[in-house]
Amino acid sequence: MLGINKTFDLGDGRMVTIETGKLAKQADGAAVVKMGNTMLLATVCCKKEASENVDFMPLQVDYQEKYGAVGRFPGGFFKREARPSEYEILISRLIDRAIRPLFPDNFHAETQVLVTLISGDRNNFPDALACLAASSALAVSTIPFNGPISEVRVGRVDGKMLINPTVQQMEHSDIDMIVAASMENIMMVEGEMKEISEQEMIDALNTAHEAIKIQCQAQLDLVAMVEKANPKREYCHEKHDEELKVEVRKSTYEKVYAVAKSFSGKQERNDAFDQILNDFLENIPEEERSEKEPLVKRYFHEVQYDAVRAMILNERVRLDGRTLDQIRPIWIETDYLPSAHGSAIFTRGETQSLTSCTLGTKLDEQTLDGVIVEGSSRFILHYNFPPFSVGEVKRMGTGRREIGHGNLAHRALKPMIPFEDPTFPYTVRIVSDILESNGSSSMATVCAGTLALLDCGVKLKKPVSGIAMGLITDETNGKYAILSDILGDEDHLGDMDFKVCGTADGITACQMDIKINGLSSEIMAEALEQARRGRLHILGKINEAMPAPREDYKSFVPRIVQLKIGRDQIGSVIGPGGKIIQELQRETNTTINIEEDGDFGIIDVAAANVDDINRAIARIKGITAIPELGEVYEGKVKSIMPFGAFVEFMPNTDGLLHISEISHRRLEKVEEVLKEGDMIQVKLIAIDPKTGKFKLSHKVLIDKSK
Repeated sequence: MLGINKTFDLGDGRMVTIETGKLAKQADGAAVVKMGNTMLLATVCCKKEASENVDFMPLQVDYQEKYGAVGRFPGGFFKREARPSEYEILISRLIDRAIRPLFPDNFHAETQVLVTLISGDRNNFPDALACLAASSALAVSTIPFNGPISEVRVGRVDGKMLINPTVQQMEHSDIDMIVAASMENIMMVEGEMKEISEQEMIDALNTAHEAIKIQCQAQLDLVAMVEKANPKREYCHEKHDEELKVEVRKSTYEKVYAVAKSFSGKQERNDAFDQILNDFLENIPEEERSEKEPLVKRYFHEVQYDAVRAMILNERVRLDGRTLDQIRPIWIETDYLPSAHGSAIFTRGETQSLTSCTLGTKLDEQTLDGVIVEGSSRFILHYNFPPFSVGEVKRMGTGRREIGHGNLAHRALKPMIPFEDPTFPYTVRIVSDILESNGSSSMATVCAGTLALLDCGVKLKKPVSGIAMGLITDETNGKYAILSDILGDEDHLGDMDFKVCGTADGITACQMDIKINGLSSEIMAEALEQARRGRLHILGKINEAMPAPREDYKSFVPRIVQLKIGRDQIGSVIGPGGKIIQELQRETNTTINIEEDGDFGIIDVAAANVDDINRAIARIKGITAIPELGEVYEGKVKSIMPFGAFVEFMPNTDGLLHISEISHRRLEKVEEVLKEGDMIQVKLIAIDPKTGKFKLSHKVLIDKSK
């Protein structure tokens, strides 16, 4: 079966094909997206009805890469794809964040979107095509969906914007940004940059949107071919009681507005909202309460949404009394953890991060073993969000949110860590534990991460800070409010969550989710400028607390010294079965790692004690040194023969000290002056050109009278 397909030009001659009706025909919707040798299969399935009393969209999105897609075996004992990697989770989040807002608000049937890499191309990133595949599958299905949408990667090489650049091109790009959009509006942004300006970011977004419009049109063309076979299903997933809805609004709106304007703390405000809701429920006859309670809670949430937004737009102040662009009070403490290599507490309002920094060796690098992405990473950042940070009781664990927030902070900080400096051979791990949370804990992680790195003694190129921006709009009258350093409630009830990280000179990372249609470029530019001012304010606080990195690492931080040897000398340092290097590490209390780099071997010697490092380096230099004619060495007698002694004058290097070269006087036996184990100074006087054997002399170093 050939199926139905639509092909379009990516804009540079590369062709992309969307195909449906050939694979996975029992799914509600399925599509294959192909570019070059890269192929992604997307499927979507949805239950016929929603579960009882479910008032949200139960959406599950998973992205998976098959190792067989690139002719590889999975690692591990079972040799089978198992739990998703962090990379796969991050791509799942990109798809999820792009498509979730486009399902109808009243559609609550459990839905599953699966995107699978079934064929891979080493020079094309599949993540840039994943959302196109997911949207295509939804578009040709019977599931209600206000799409289509698509995602593209934007790069910039030599000043030129590129759409879905190749792996090779991305090595030279100063922008790596994924943008999702519909035909009309940008929906989601995620990426990292090398200190670009706000205007350059807007240019990148506009470039991405123009490319996405072509991809959305291709999906519309595809849908036109299958529309009659796939009409969107009818559904009714919400019960309504219009009389009750009016009653809830009439009884609670002014009270909610007053609480929103009270400028109290998070917990007090939430308690007050709960009290308003409970008071209303108490007035419902007990026999009707259980039936009406789910509806009341839904309508009350709508009242909260409208009242809080109206208060901000009308009063031009925030839930905590701040002006629109005001940053919450910040306090900072560094070197808080005495045994950590570096640590910091960063507290902004009711959000607090306790972050540690640890320096390690080459052996501590994180191995990356993905289907497409392979290699290692010298920078690891982990973000933890324990339930007590928001006063809740939940099971502990690392979820997708933790991985996503940690990845954003990782992107923000990585460009400023001097990994290319040969005097900084460390692997770096940052761990951010969120102890309190009321908005932008990922941005607190960026700030605390900068401080912990500085406290550790890492010579950052520039400090980095981050800020979360929000937006409240009213389309009926054109009012809008851009909010700096948003609270959790402002994020939940707002129209935009826009996180911007960077230095004083430009943006290094961003993440944006837009929940409304028609965000103008003017509002975007205003939000970016307001974010820049906020970012600089926070950087000022960071510079006050830590104006420069520590002059030196703490005494217990491992010191690492790097040296270079010839590649043919690596075996001499390692020894048979690793005997020499193991003995060297044991005797000098060091950790030694050797890697090949072209014609050289790069050796990292690490220890807490500088003297131990120096001893190890001296011995390595002795092992790898090349014997030179005329040089004098301190040697050890290894064995004695009738005609002389064999002396080890360099590690694993022996030379013959003939009996005639021991003394100026004639010796009958070598044993007259030497025995095995004796130390003796010798001079290298000859190297046999045929055999490479060494001839030594001791008598040339002593007076003739001796």
